[in-house]
Order: sequence, then C-alpha cells, then structure tokens
Amino acid sequence: MENYDVVLDFFTKNDKPLNATAVAEGTGIDKKEVSKVMDKLKKEEKIYSPKRCYWQIKR
Repeated sequence: MENYDVVLDFFTKNDKPLNATAVAEGTGIDKKEVSKVMDKLKKEEKIYSPKRCYWQIKR
C-alpha cells in the first residue's frame, strides 16, 4: 500500500482529530512523509482542520 493510501485509511478509521505526530506513530511512516501526504489531502479537500494543528477526514 502506498503511503497516501495508508494515511487516508488511518484518518478514515479514526473519528477524532489527529496531528501529524499521531498519524506517524499510528502508521509507522516518517513524520515528514506524513506531512507531505497530509498537504496533498488538504489540497484535495479530503481532510479539514476542526482546531489548530489537528486534522480530520471529511465525511
């Protein structure tokens, strides 16, 4: 599975807002790579920020 798919799946399975550190720890992917994937997800409007520095999947 590609990093993009792993991060997206992790967001989908978690109902609470997450930061990049939590995603990196939960997926085992390097935090810098997680940040890159999250930037892409933000641009695609698949995740949104309910509070500063935390992100959640759009449902």
